Amino acid sequence: MRILAISGSLREASSNSALIRAMVGLAPCGVSVQIYSGLDQLPFFNPDLDVEPWPAAVQGLRAEVEVADALLFSSPEYAHGVPGVLKNALDWLVGSGELMGKPIAVINASPRATYAYASLTETLSVMSGRIVPEASITVAVSGHLRDERQICADPTVSTALRTALATLASVAVG
Repeated sequence: MRILAISGSLREASSNSALIRAMVGLAPCGVSVQIYSGLDQLPFFNPDLDVEPWPAAVQGLRAEVEVADALLFSSPEYAHGVPGVLKNALDWLVGSGELMGKPIAVINASPRATYAYASLTETLSVMSGRIVPEASITVAVSGHLRDERQICADPTVSTALRTALATLASVAVG
């Protein structure tokens, strides 16, 4: 079972990226969480460029989504919306179909970031992704949880993340 995890943040100290890095180590036996790290390599979406041969970074994104059994997203909220780099990546997947029918979890690192969470969930649903509500959770990653080691060591947050991963994996299998 392969879950592709995508953080909507390019920031090195991002709490969303820390959550995803933590989930690599929290994955249940038989589940591999792979982190996509090419958001900053994708060209701006342009339908004129969405023809063969596709840009190499676009081919890479599409290939990783294609082979994933499920997807996991964690994204910050900027001005009540999804960061442009994440929306750009999703735009490259709209017409190609790799995301269609894939089980998806959306993990929110801030209880206050409700607009981006709702927008991302809506966008993924419109793209025919299969949002798994039971695996889509909000965890409060705040001051004392600055990196993946601290997240993994926190029993409340790590248990919630393990449960979300196990739920997403069970939906992807079944």
